[in-house]
Amino acid sequence: MPFPERLAIATKNAHKLRELGRICRDWPVRWLTVENHPGPWPDVPEPHDTYLDNALEKARAIASALGEPAIADDSGIEADALDGGPGPRSARFAGEGASDAENLAKLIEAIRDEPTDARTGRYRCVAAIAWADGSALHAEGVCEGTLLVTARGARGFGYDPIFVPRGEDRTMAELDDDEKDRISHRGRAFRALAELLSA
Repeated sequence: MPFPERLAIATKNAHKLRELGRICRDWPVRWLTVENHPGPWPDVPEPHDTYLDNALEKARAIASALGEPAIADDSGIEADALDGGPGPRSARFAGEGASDAENLAKLIEAIRDEPTDARTGRYRCVAAIAWADGSALHAEGVCEGTLLVTARGARGFGYDPIFVPRGEDRTMAELDDDEKDRISHRGRAFRALAELLSA
């Protein structure tokens, strides 16, 4: 399936809108967002246990509501010391409606007593595009790294202040935007999705 002429971004998260705007800036589409299109933009829950199912839920809901193709993603952080948790529950790790700061604090507390070499993990993202007829494509991106118990850096969002990508000595929150996008799970997932659309 080729790139559509118009494409909605199925998120109301300002951080994610900015990040996707950078990552997908070369896509040959006219972007529809909550900031430039009246909608409707339904609030879509993430009830599933997998990134893929949550991403498809969001993309299909917005595509159906707008009658336009839509992209969405679901992502999370996976701590090996927590058997891959919080994973798809990352945005709700400290409870429904938890803030980024609350989720971050809970993860730090959960891994604080682990030895340094056991604080490995990864960011994972599944990016999906859906059309109003329900058809869809998806791709995955992963960024391996280690987790700190002291936050560093003021950029990024979510768990970025404690995630150090493999090969780096800075956290995601200490990288500039282009550095982060080049190696991030979300950057990798959406570039892979673009390759599927370009094929």
